[in-house]
Formats: sequence, C-alpha cells, structure tokens
Amino acid sequence: MKPMQLWQRLTITVLAMLVASLVAGLVWRNVFDAGIPSYLSGVVGGLAALPVWELLKRIRIKANR
Repeated sequence: MKPMQLWQRLTITVLAMLVASLVAGLVWRNVFDAGIPSYLSGVVGGLAALPVWELLKRIRIKANR
C-alpha cells in the first residue's frame, strides 16, 4: 500500500473546494436573493478543503503486484 500521489490529492481537494463554493453560492442566492460575497465563498471552500485533504492523506492505494 502506498499513499496517494500529491497531484491526485490536490486535484480532488480543488474539486471539493469548487463544489462547496458553488453549493454555498446557490444556497446564498436562494435565501438572500443576492450573490454571495467572494471572501465568504473562499472561506467556505477553504473550510471544506481542510477535512478533505486530511482524509485523502490517510487513504492508501493498493500496489498492482
């Protein structure tokens, strides 16, 4: 078993950040009928990235042997 490659963890984490920011923006627009402030969207994305990154560091991939 080997850990995930850095580029794999980074790609998954960035995708999780984008999805979290998009969902937060859609919820914000439906609740307040206005666009979400960019700094708030960044905070939501960043906070979503932290647990995803930590989880991906613990995942091991089976070696094909």
